[in-house]
Amino acid sequence: MNHWIIAPVLLPALFGALIILWMRHDLLLQRTFGIIGSLFLLGTAIYLNVLAAGGEVQVYRLGNWAAPFGIVLMLDRLSAMMLLLTGFLATVVQLYAFGSGWDRKGWHFHALWMFQLMGLNGAFLTGDAFNLFVFFEVLLIASYGLMIHGGGPMRLRAGVQYISYNLAGSTLFLAALGAIYASTGTLNMADLAQRVAALPPDDTGLLRVGAVLLLIVFGVKAALVPLHFWLPSTYANAPGPSSALFAVMSKVGIYAIIRFFTLIFPNDSVVEHLATNLLLPAALATLLLGQLGVYGTRSLTRLAAYAAIGSIGTLTIAIARFDETGLTAGMYYLIHSTLAAGALFLVVDMIAARRGGDVWIRLRPTFPNTGLLSVLFFATAIAVVGLPPLSGFIGKLLVMQATADDAWMPWIWAIILITSLIALVAFGRAGSTLFWKSHELDPEPDNDTDEGPRPKPGPILHKLETDEHIQDVDDSASPALAFTSVGLLLAGLVALTIFAGPVTDYLARTAAQLHDIDSYIQPVLHQQEDTK
Repeated sequence: MNHWIIAPVLLPALFGALIILWMRHDLLLQRTFGIIGSLFLLGTAIYLNVLAAGGEVQVYRLGNWAAPFGIVLMLDRLSAMMLLLTGFLATVVQLYAFGSGWDRKGWHFHALWMFQLMGLNGAFLTGDAFNLFVFFEVLLIASYGLMIHGGGPMRLRAGVQYISYNLAGSTLFLAALGAIYASTGTLNMADLAQRVAALPPDDTGLLRVGAVLLLIVFGVKAALVPLHFWLPSTYANAPGPSSALFAVMSKVGIYAIIRFFTLIFPNDSVVEHLATNLLLPAALATLLLGQLGVYGTRSLTRLAAYAAIGSIGTLTIAIARFDETGLTAGMYYLIHSTLAAGALFLVVDMIAARRGGDVWIRLRPTFPNTGLLSVLFFATAIAVVGLPPLSGFIGKLLVMQATADDAWMPWIWAIILITSLIALVAFGRAGSTLFWKSHELDPEPDNDTDEGPRPKPGPILHKLETDEHIQDVDDSASPALAFTSVGLLLAGLVALTIFAGPVTDYLARTAAQLHDIDSYIQPVLHQQEDTK
């Protein structure tokens, strides 16, 4: 066994505990150990990607106990890719938290950050369905702390809504696992794949119930319509760095859908095309609602949140096919959308901080770094909308190519193209209001306020939400570090564009490995020499 496979789970647990027990009142030490932990995880993820690139599925047996009774961690190309994406995003966004001063607004930011990474990495590596539930709960607890970091009534209210909705999803998850265990007698994923394939068709009623419940749970985690209600308020009210990290958290649901419905419930199993028949309409509705939300909102933070919902819909359209072409396109768009959403949340956070906490898309006098921020907003808008030359354009082309022979092709292509136009108009309107028309305002107005002319006030709720986003200027903040962090995410998108050929080749091999179920089962259940 290669002991580095457990490092992405063990390292953040160790660093998080050390930060709480040893350095809870020393921010400098927290920052130092926090970034060291993130860099260790990033380095480990790079090594594990090299290890997984050979095509052999790696197994780590905790306590060296034999499966299916012992707990196993599994490393294949998909899990290694998700570890690398999480490690890169977490490291860059943590640097932004330093530069923006967000980590000074509470004592436990870095400890929660480590526990969040522990939950994410554990979910990507686990080979047991029940342990996936456990890591989901670790994610939920840590993300709730990160979501309400900094306090405030609106943030707390959104946090209560978020945790209540996700706890309901966790209850459904347990019910689904109970139904599946009652049908098969196991929760080890490799063992499940074998037993589900061997079940007679007349004996699968309870199993089908479990599969549907799992799809609902993963739909909640991924924020697919109509299970998306928790995401807009959560992402819009969370601190900027937390929202940027949550861009990969919502992909855990997509990862679980790919894992379960290629390994345990493939299209030729007793569950047949259940997942495809439910996912594709939900994906189209998610894309449409997300982009309409982008067009209709007056809030910058909600614009970013609805853009994240729309991107989930786009990648799920490709994933729903569960064939190699669709999975390749979906995984490429997954990488792109995670980096683009993370960059957008950080840019929105910087704009709000320089506008005195005002997140509403309305005329205000110009603010510091307007020129540079306008460039970053323009670049992230191009990425999110899916315009050339960045990777969003390539990703949408891959998705459309993957669905060219689908019976729903006219609807799929029409919704992708129309919603892209809607998003383009929405981002163009927001950018012109923030950076162009604002120059027309008198920098020193003669009216009663110091903030310049305002449009007519909106509902009382708007005023309350605006107050919630007021941020104190931190003397120790480093704008250069914050700008560098956004630049690194945009550089990742540029690299994804330049190396689109090699990346899609790797993802095609990843999709082929996902369809080779025997390559997953054999290392877990049949190659168990010298185990207990």
